[in-house]
Amino acid sequence: MPEVRLVGPNGEQVGIVPIAKALELAREADLDLVEVAPTARPPVAKLMDYGKFKYESAMKAREARKNQAHTVIKEIKLRPKIDPHDYETKKGHVVRFLKAGDKVKVTIMFRGREQSRPELGYRLLQRLAEDVEELGFVESRPKQDGRNMIMVIGPHKKKTARGQEAESTA
Repeated sequence: MPEVRLVGPNGEQVGIVPIAKALELAREADLDLVEVAPTARPPVAKLMDYGKFKYESAMKAREARKNQAHTVIKEIKLRPKIDPHDYETKKGHVVRFLKAGDKVKVTIMFRGREQSRPELGYRLLQRLAEDVEELGFVESRPKQDGRNMIMVIGPHKKKTARGQEAESTA
């Protein structure tokens, strides 16, 4: 006769009982008999309200998704011969993105003869990294990719967590 190790509705051990008896106990308690560990010898079954269990596990999964950190990569495009005022504007965007906790992909686009002077773009990226170093760190060093030079700046973890705490208390 097939048997199962039965666990009660509050997690208490009932013991090893025949399946027919387990089903009878479930019917009496107006609960479902759910197989929890089918590979165990004997298999483990539990008395529970399966609908309630499914609802609660769905709510836990939803809560976990809500608390998940979403990494967003924002992109800023620059040219090597950027005007000082335009540079300040773009730097302001980078600062805003880093304060919001987003990563920033900085792309410098080279056109024509500018391609023969990649050090101009490298210097510009270094300057930008130094200007925002209190908010973020260089996640990937500047590297040439065809006509573009790309660098990724990530926010400091501690800074963003404190910033969110300060906003929630205000």
